[in-house]
Amino acid sequence: MREEPISSIFSSSVSVFVDNTRTVLWNLPVKMAHLNKSPADKERFICIYPAFINSKKTIAEGRRIPVDKAVENPTYVEIRDVLTAAGANVVVENKLYPREWNRDVQFRGRIRVQLKKEDGSLYLEQFKSRKDIMLYVAETIPKLKTRTQKTGGGDQNAQQGEGGKKGKKKKK
Repeated sequence: MREEPISSIFSSSVSVFVDNTRTVLWNLPVKMAHLNKSPADKERFICIYPAFINSKKTIAEGRRIPVDKAVENPTYVEIRDVLTAAGANVVVENKLYPREWNRDVQFRGRIRVQLKKEDGSLYLEQFKSRKDIMLYVAETIPKLKTRTQKTGGGDQNAQQGEGGKKGKKKKK
C-alpha cells in the first residue's frame, strides 16, 4: 500500500483499498462550513433551544447550564426578546428540539444568534461564546415584566377555598 499526501484526506471522494488497488465508492462534496461560509451567514449563527436553559430539564434531556442558573420553562419568545434588547442579531425558526418528547406549540422554537461578524471578530463583546449567551439569557429572563407581574385573580381563588366545610367529629 502506498502513502498518499495529506491533501488527499480532504478530497471529495471516499476511497477503499482492496488488494492494493484504489476503488472509489462515491463522490461527496466537502461540506465544512467554517472553510467556505462567512460567519455572518445565517447558517453559521449558533442555535439556542429553550431546553438548553430550562431548569426543569436534566442534562440528558438537553439542559446545558447549571440548574441554579437555569430558568423554569423559558419560551423562544422570551429568549428572542432578551437577545434583541441586548442588541444581538436574532433569527427565530419554527423548529423542535430533537430530545423534546412533547410536541406542543409551547415547546417549539429555535433561536439563531450571530456570534461573529463577517471578518471573524465578535458581533457583541459581551458574548464571547454560546455559553455566555445562554448564561446571559437565563440571568435576564426572570427580570422580564411577563415574569415579574403578579396576577390578581390567582390570590382570590386561593382564599375562596379556605372557608369551606369543617371536618365532622366522630360520635362516641
